[in-house]
Amino acid sequence: MTTSSIKKCKLSLGRAAIAALALAVSGSALAALSAEELAKLGLEGTELTPAGAIRAGNADGTIPAWKNEPVKTPADFKEGSFHTDPFADDKVLFTITSSNYEEYADKLTEGQKYMFKTYPDYFMNIYQTRRTAVFKPYIYKAALENAPRAEVVVTPEGVVGFKNAIISWAFPIPKDGNEALMNQATRPIQPWMESWDNAAAVTSTGKYVINKLSVQQHWKWSEPTNTIEDYDPGVDSMFYYQTITAPAKIAGQVVLANDPVHFMDKFRSAWVYSPGQRRVKRAPQIVYDNPLSASDGLATTDQKFGFNGPNDRFNWKLLGRKEIYIPYNAYKLNSGDLKASDVITESGRINQDLARYELHRVWAVEGTLREGTKHDYGRRVFYLDEDSWWIMLMDGYDRRDQIWRLQELHSLMWYDVGFMGSTLETFYDMQAGRMLAILLDNEDTAPDFTIRLDDDYFTASSIRRRGTR
Repeated sequence: MTTSSIKKCKLSLGRAAIAALALAVSGSALAALSAEELAKLGLEGTELTPAGAIRAGNADGTIPAWKNEPVKTPADFKEGSFHTDPFADDKVLFTITSSNYEEYADKLTEGQKYMFKTYPDYFMNIYQTRRTAVFKPYIYKAALENAPRAEVVVTPEGVVGFKNAIISWAFPIPKDGNEALMNQATRPIQPWMESWDNAAAVTSTGKYVINKLSVQQHWKWSEPTNTIEDYDPGVDSMFYYQTITAPAKIAGQVVLANDPVHFMDKFRSAWVYSPGQRRVKRAPQIVYDNPLSASDGLATTDQKFGFNGPNDRFNWKLLGRKEIYIPYNAYKLNSGDLKASDVITESGRINQDLARYELHRVWAVEGTLREGTKHDYGRRVFYLDEDSWWIMLMDGYDRRDQIWRLQELHSLMWYDVGFMGSTLETFYDMQAGRMLAILLDNEDTAPDFTIRLDDDYFTASSIRRRGTR
């Protein structure tokens, strides 16, 4: 063994000892999968995919079998442009309306059903189901390596985390809500992206002002070079830098957040820069149920990306798999030919002719507010796509346990890079009769996956240098 190898070995053993000590002090861990369960997972020929999804289609034939076949890039797609719809020729199979939704009630969430009850003109166009969530080989390799070793950890304070996982889903066969939640936290995300996350808080009459948000983000977790010995998900792994460029009265405001993958050992680090004060301040309020930036109070901070940040204010329960109509393959909404006025209608909702819904198997995970904690939501139910562990829908309940909000993540595969992402997120506040739409980039530029920045870019000192110029 070389001197270098000995040093690496000692380093790994040292980290393992520290991790074990921390675990003993801070939380409890649950055992990994059995050999029989592990045998069900595989890339080809097994009952379950590496993500833990059921490989076979459903009994009705309305959900096809999963095949390890990435979406073919359309011939007219140009790198750096909005993603051409590879399924443009697909026709609407049928439409769910306020007059017939009860026929499909078993495949709708409570939030969706409430939309039909609340808005008589609301509808959902249902298309052929296409299981397009197919990731790069290294993602599946990591998931299969995680499966026998990953363990969920819950601290005495109720923070859910994990150990012994890297790059991809930690728990492809989840035993409970905590493991399912960690699959959402560890889902593969494009490591680098620069995008316009423009937001419109829409009134019931369709009035809105667009807040233009320029965003750079780095998701270190999904880097292919990460190793279990050298990468610590308990330190900063998600770097998010947001600058408001319009309207003029708030232009120049900056929000910076640095997150770990799990929050057992470290809390979120966040800062804001106000051009009026020309000061960078710590921002402990950018977390939990504080209002999401530029949302006009229509969404909480921890709703971005479906769910983000510390998870200790809820108890998490796995409700099981269900077949639900969810937004999927949302290429029609991802078009540079559209304007915001094409997406947002006078009804104060999005143009449902541009939305695509498909029947997919999802994991339903319920979060119930923990006793002694505070949050705007008393209960929330997430519906996670079984092929990606991406949150596609969220039903939000107030503290009276009345249905309050429906969140939709209109998602697609970025076929040029092999990752899933949202092209539009909608937040319907059915009590207020209003909607928030974010990621409205149609009138700007498509996401850029080639951006590379130094870690120093995502620091408070970097904000200060750029903000005072």
